Amino acid sequence: MKRLIIFFAIFCVQICHAQTSPFIRWMQQPVLSPDGQFITFGYKGNIYKVSSSGGTANPMTVNNSYNGYPVWSHDGSRIAFASNRYGNFDVFVMPATGGNAERLTFDSSKDLPYDFSADDSQVYFGTDRHDFYTSVRYPNDNLWMKLYAVPVKGGRSLMINSAGTESVHFNKNGDKFLFQDRKGTEDPWRKHHRSAVTRDIWLYDIKTKSYSKVSDFEGEDREPVWGAGDNFYYLSERNGSQNLFLSSVQHPSEIKQLTNFTKDPVRNLSRAANGLIAFTQKGELYTMQEGQAPVKINIAVAADFNTGQIQNISIKDGASEMEVSPNGKEIALVVRGEIYVTAINGSGTRRITNTPYQENMVEFSPDGRSLIYAAEENGSWDIEKASLKNKNEPYFYAATTIATEPLIASVKDEFKGVYSPDGKKIAYLEDRNILKVYILEKHTAVTVLAEGNNYAYRNGDISFSWSPDSRYLLTSSSEGHAGNDNVILLSADGSGKPINLTQSGFDTEQPQWGIGGKMMYYTSNKEGLRSLSQGPGQSDIYATFFDQALFNSFQLSKNDLSLQDEMKKRDTSAVAANSKPQKKLAADSALKVNLNLNNLDIRTIKLSQNSAEIATTILSADGERLFFLAKYDNAFDLWVTALRSHDTRKLASLDAGNAGMELSKDGKSIFILADGKILKIDAESGVKTPLAFNAVMDLNADAERSYILDHAYQRMLTNFFDPKLQGVDLKYYHDEYAGFLPYINNNYDFQVLLSEFLGELNASHTGGRYAPVFPNGDETAALGLLYNVKQGGIGLKVEEVIAGGPFDLAGSKMRKGSVIDQINGVEITADADWAALLNRQKGKYTLIGFHNPETNKSYQETVKPIAARSETNLLYNRWTHLMEHLTDSLSGGKVGYVHIRQMDEANFRITIDKVKGKNRDKKALIIDSRFNPGGNLHKQLVQFFSEKTDIVARPQSHHYFQDGQPDGSAKPTCVLMSEGNYSDGFNFPYLYKRKGVGKLIGAPVAGTGTGVFWEQQIDDTMVIGFPQLGLSWIGEETLFENHQLEPDIKVINEYNYFLNGKDQQLETAVKEMLKAI
Repeated sequence: MKRLIIFFAIFCVQICHAQTSPFIRWMQQPVLSPDGQFITFGYKGNIYKVSSSGGTANPMTVNNSYNGYPVWSHDGSRIAFASNRYGNFDVFVMPATGGNAERLTFDSSKDLPYDFSADDSQVYFGTDRHDFYTSVRYPNDNLWMKLYAVPVKGGRSLMINSAGTESVHFNKNGDKFLFQDRKGTEDPWRKHHRSAVTRDIWLYDIKTKSYSKVSDFEGEDREPVWGAGDNFYYLSERNGSQNLFLSSVQHPSEIKQLTNFTKDPVRNLSRAANGLIAFTQKGELYTMQEGQAPVKINIAVAADFNTGQIQNISIKDGASEMEVSPNGKEIALVVRGEIYVTAINGSGTRRITNTPYQENMVEFSPDGRSLIYAAEENGSWDIEKASLKNKNEPYFYAATTIATEPLIASVKDEFKGVYSPDGKKIAYLEDRNILKVYILEKHTAVTVLAEGNNYAYRNGDISFSWSPDSRYLLTSSSEGHAGNDNVILLSADGSGKPINLTQSGFDTEQPQWGIGGKMMYYTSNKEGLRSLSQGPGQSDIYATFFDQALFNSFQLSKNDLSLQDEMKKRDTSAVAANSKPQKKLAADSALKVNLNLNNLDIRTIKLSQNSAEIATTILSADGERLFFLAKYDNAFDLWVTALRSHDTRKLASLDAGNAGMELSKDGKSIFILADGKILKIDAESGVKTPLAFNAVMDLNADAERSYILDHAYQRMLTNFFDPKLQGVDLKYYHDEYAGFLPYINNNYDFQVLLSEFLGELNASHTGGRYAPVFPNGDETAALGLLYNVKQGGIGLKVEEVIAGGPFDLAGSKMRKGSVIDQINGVEITADADWAALLNRQKGKYTLIGFHNPETNKSYQETVKPIAARSETNLLYNRWTHLMEHLTDSLSGGKVGYVHIRQMDEANFRITIDKVKGKNRDKKALIIDSRFNPGGNLHKQLVQFFSEKTDIVARPQSHHYFQDGQPDGSAKPTCVLMSEGNYSDGFNFPYLYKRKGVGKLIGAPVAGTGTGVFWEQQIDDTMVIGFPQLGLSWIGEETLFENHQLEPDIKVINEYNYFLNGKDQQLETAVKEMLKAI
């Protein structure tokens, strides 16, 4: 209770500090009215309007959706904005004086308003819909916002430009616009990085269809707005922290700095027609006139935001952990970072913890009257204990009083506590990598596996197991090497050296004791199929015996064992008849584990019959049956092997993506946690019984967000790849951003805060990610067609039927040039958004009416639309086929092409298939890595593309054709790369160049070759990136992070080329490969 009070005291200090001032902070997307009299802004999910001199703001929207990104019409009569009230961001328009909002866009893509047309008849907005059909750019819709326009009175949205334009602002005449570009997936709130992926500002001339780059700084230049004449204002980090600058289209090299903030960036730039400028900085809103100092605007909002109020949430599934009590009557669960205990018979559920921070890794004591668990509070993880206070109450689920106390607590991180079988000791992990044993009676701990032996990628991923006599521990350890783990034997008192029991060059993991400690069993991948990209692979289950007699009997068949047992009984009876009574052995002596560690390799056998991806294993107490959760197809199921007969069968189908299990003490039941739900399975028949639990969680979302920020801060302190945090005073920024939390009530704004905070580290793979769930949200289905989305009027012109799509059918009359007239009988007109006709039509029979303008024949065909994501995959296939065709035609069939979409096994297999298949006889090969987001494949790829043939087969003196050159060397290759390469998408071209395999062609790639752990938070819609594995060349100290990779031949694809079917980078690569042949 004390720790809960402390947390709420700290949290209340934040709230109370906010409440001492009547003025709000952390306003989002502020925009000045054209006359400079008013400012609209987003705050706590709604839009407000206030005088530009400050005061009390009036709400423009009042609902539970997120409403933001306001834009004023030029005459000041309307405000366009974005709202997710239908599950995605659509564009709405409303009177500037307030009133009903009208929905303008109906596609389930993300639509954000940018500007009004010069005559205020249309709203320009950005959307992540498909590229125009003529574009040969890599199809990544989410990366590039395409510019559209929609009538203010409603109607069809039409594409204006598909270059990838953000923060678009038109000039007064409406014939030019400024925008910031986007080249890759780097977090938009990252600060101070200087690389090719950072944003630049461009001018587009609609009349001449020309693009001009008007900023040249190698770091961030963004958020341009027009000034007087051809002047423009923008934000830049060119002189340190992001500040306000002035330049002009005619003389972009002449730059004037207008603000001089030193620590926190200027954001959200806006300018009125009278020259007044507005922006945010350090959570505050400022206005200024050029040549004058910024003025902070104080704003109050008179509204009830339910700050700090408690929500009652029903909990029926979503468990992330499960622990069965020793008596088999109750189960401890972890749900959303809280611990519950539920009765197996369904008679009740009791909440054990009630905090806004995280508790997990729960464990029952051997007597079942206590629980230990890890709790992150006060800056570190500690192991805490909850006990039944009333001696007459045997169960947690029905307990009236529960006592909680810190058990193992220090400034270090302690978690994953596991009781010894005798209940006198607890093994646990300290600072993730150190294994210790805590002696309860003495309140002291001993180290059994020191720092330097292991590296934990995530909290608690090092497994260990107690021997039945509580004297030893088994654990997995790499023993300080960067490679495979082995099973290590440790003395629980810390004496002696660790003993490697498996001595394998493959991974041996999940060690457990079996049959009274006379053997151990574990998983190993030495015979299973291994992932080509070091991802999940197949393993088998092995057993190593410490007892020779058990080993001998274990290998007997059922009949031989019965015969042996019968002979033993006869021998025993004969001996007993002629022997004096023996004294009974002491209990301690009977339990003592005796370990014969000689010739363990000889006493090792494989228990499983077939390799699989294995989640967990359990051996029955008598050693006769092996239960395991295995993925043989696409999901985990429960399997059992009868070890005498070697018969293996599926005991129960689970179809689970994630699963864990425990066996009851009597061996009759198996408890399964599968995708957050609990099942009880009969160990003989496999009959499944769902175990329901029903609890109520008192959720304080504000306090939970405060915890998540604290957690991110602590995790960076302990896990960031640079222990010096790249010189950043992260505590300063943590305290600063924590001060903004009282002004946030939703995860959209919280995600920005997390990314701003973590962006201070100037590292890749950081920031917050928010994936809201809208079960009933709009979903625009796709027909597998590309349209002329720049053409209005009646009907929808088809420019291409996408291969593999719903209309790619024998006998279909749909062709390039066809015009769709109706969808399910509703006419497509200029005054309605046709996307609404495909809402929620995925997988449903849909009638499409269309005609051929050349023949004037009309048709009606029924198809099943597909998901937009499925259509994006079809577009990727279309793009690769186009790149292959261009390469083939430009090279006269001499040069091959392969694109590597992602650094994973599936794409490696596709690469091998294409290189050794359709490209086998090509004289050279272009390896396209552009926009590869990463994974773990760089080493394998470089080896594959540089492999030399030394020995050749000569059947009957004939020569086989070789894949490479006549001298055995690999055929000439080059690598295409782009600013959008990321993570392992950086490592591959770096290693390719460092090894001297071939040339790099294209754009520079930012130094992002760093290993990351993307961690889902207790609010599972939030994910945070923690870059924790810095990479460097062997023998060098310089990390890849923040060190840009330059191409051998620099080629930047120009907008007017790739948007019209011309790939300059590919063309250059073809020319280079023709030279190399």
